[in-house]
Amino acid sequence: MLLRAEVPGNLVRPTSPSTSRSRPATSVSDALATRRSVRAFLDRPVDAKLIRDIVQKAARAPSGGNLQPWRIWIVAGEPLERLRRLMDEKLASSPRGEGSEYHVYPPDLASPYADRRFAVGEALYRSLGIPREDRDARRRWFARNWRFFDAPVGLFCFVDRSMGPPQWADLGMYLQSVMLLLREAGLDSCPQEAWALFPRTIADFLSAPDGLMLFCGMAIGEADPEAPVNSFPTARAPLEEFATFIGLEQAETTIPFGGKL
Repeated sequence: MLLRAEVPGNLVRPTSPSTSRSRPATSVSDALATRRSVRAFLDRPVDAKLIRDIVQKAARAPSGGNLQPWRIWIVAGEPLERLRRLMDEKLASSPRGEGSEYHVYPPDLASPYADRRFAVGEALYRSLGIPREDRDARRRWFARNWRFFDAPVGLFCFVDRSMGPPQWADLGMYLQSVMLLLREAGLDSCPQEAWALFPRTIADFLSAPDGLMLFCGMAIGEADPEAPVNSFPTARAPLEEFATFIGLEQAETTIPFGGKL
């Protein structure tokens, strides 16, 4: 049985920095700029100690009242292969999943959010050469979510069922910390709420307590630099669409202790 936030050390081998194809991020800004949702990974193991260190360091993420509501499982090696075989069976019998315990997207997603979701989905499938009308091919590709896109490490994030929206926001801050630390180490990731469609299967596989709810998974490894799906552009809204600045111009011309520039 895999323990919470524990990587079986005998299941993965250290990766020599000299053979890494992913350039490590050199600053927080660089980590943010180079982080993307990677959907094709190299067939290379990841250093177990490195993953342990990242999972631990990310716990410095802020959380309201210092609740630290995240509960993390890491899966690698033979257990991960066993999970993939299990998911193949589950998808054959329940291709639409078991039903998530929360709405991954609002049922009535409106513009501009629906437009952004549509645009990134079309860009992804365009990079794969899968046309919109080929629904079977799109479903087959989407099913790769439940293989962690063949990444060597999978992460699962759970939260106590008693927690509310503020604590779910805390999960996001923890997971972003994990992803930025991965970039610092020259590794890549893909956060995946698709795993929420199989909450009972994953909870049973991990022996997670009943009081916990599955939030998401995350694929971890080295990005395949030759895979087109890892390089299609993902747009971001311009600053004016999401940020409002009040009094900032005045603040820029004010120095401490009431002085003026």
